[in-house]
Amino acid sequence: MARGKGEEGSVNYGQGGYHPVDIGDLFNNERYVVQSKLGWGTYSTVWLAWDTQLNKYVALKISRSKDNFTETALNEIRTLKVVAQADPEDKECIIKLLDDFIHTGPNGNHVCLVLELLGDNLRTLLKHYSGKGIPLHMVKEICFHILRGLDFLHGKLSILHTDLKPENILLPSTIDPEKDPKNLGVPLIPSSNKGKSPIATSSSSGSNICKTGNQQMGLKHKGKLVAQDCGIAAKDKEEKLGVEARAVQTRTWSSKTSLSGAWEGNLAQKIREVGINSPSEKQSSMASLDLKCKIADMGNALHLPINLMGPIQTFRYKCPETLLGSPFSTPADIWSVGCIAFELATGHFLFNPRAENDQERVVNHLGLMIELLGAMPIGVARGGKVSRDLFDKKGNLEGYILKSGNTLINLLRDKFGFAKKDADDFRDFLVPLLHFVPKKRPTAMQALLHPWLDAGPRLLQPSSSAAQTQQSDEVIPVDKTTVESERI
Repeated sequence: MARGKGEEGSVNYGQGGYHPVDIGDLFNNERYVVQSKLGWGTYSTVWLAWDTQLNKYVALKISRSKDNFTETALNEIRTLKVVAQADPEDKECIIKLLDDFIHTGPNGNHVCLVLELLGDNLRTLLKHYSGKGIPLHMVKEICFHILRGLDFLHGKLSILHTDLKPENILLPSTIDPEKDPKNLGVPLIPSSNKGKSPIATSSSSGSNICKTGNQQMGLKHKGKLVAQDCGIAAKDKEEKLGVEARAVQTRTWSSKTSLSGAWEGNLAQKIREVGINSPSEKQSSMASLDLKCKIADMGNALHLPINLMGPIQTFRYKCPETLLGSPFSTPADIWSVGCIAFELATGHFLFNPRAENDQERVVNHLGLMIELLGAMPIGVARGGKVSRDLFDKKGNLEGYILKSGNTLINLLRDKFGFAKKDADDFRDFLVPLLHFVPKKRPTAMQALLHPWLDAGPRLLQPSSSAAQTQQSDEVIPVDKTTVESERI
């Protein structure tokens, strides 16, 4: 099978770039066997792999080898090790790091993370609903777990994520249970890599191993033995699946198929393959979906206390202090949660600035915020490094004509058709998260206690630590009659 060079582009597979991977490649002293491609990002590619020591599927994240990508990967490892030490029972809604090592390939040395195998991200979940938003009870449950993870990061560990978005929040399993590798229980047999150049790997101890074609054939035999260990259980499971399900399984786990499942999956194709086509079948599939999501992609996480200034966050989820070049802290993540919650409920970005260059896009972004949330306090508007290029002395945004009537409540009711009570209650939850003054935003713990989340899950209790680290007395109380007009 040809090496994976998908949407990330072949041009990024040179020196300093991605590591070329084939199905059946082995990593970390032959422990991990690549099964299929899960996805890719700016910093890395992610692969479904079989752990031959623990006999389970894992996600193998292979960073690009350039120095800045290496540093990002090392930061993610450091952060996730702190998380693991503070959360030994894995209860805190943060993805779990299982192993890490260095792999040497033709494009350099690549930092590799072995992560617990989770499922589809929230972007894929939104695609399932064709851009119309997901039911509010599901939004509440998802927000509960996002905030629970942030309560742990912010309150107990003093860690900022800095890049919260739907793509970086993962469900426990794939939306289609028949396509979830954790449910199949049968590992693939590693390929022989016959006729290919030796592949060098290095473990965390630094020892290099170069595997020849004959050694790879021996590993293929080892893979067969691993598969035989699960043979009886796999046979029983296959008989239960039936003829049609076996056909799906064969198509899914063919070594010639490069899946794009958990991170960047083509959900529509998955649904077609498994035969879930009717609205009733889709609804039934969603009813049993586990929404206890986890926060992932911690490579850009920052640890307090430091003087935080500089670019963070993906553009649509940026808070005003980031756009203005002002100091930021944990409230930056809270702003992103507000943007994500709106997007989940409506299927649309809360702020989607468009312009020909970065400067115009910043102006457009700030203008959209002001239109929706009201006038920006002058202390915020004029308080950043680039504020004077954007706002005049009176705090008016220059180069942008404000439109009237685009309040959040009007948007929810008129454009997205929310019932009055649903719109009012959801607005009351969102507006404090989106306060222009960072210290006026609730902590994650305080947001967890908001009445809008009462119908959400209470399987996890917010920690008391968050209250001790942020100014609880500075949070604006929710008042339905004044919540949108209140400004300092």
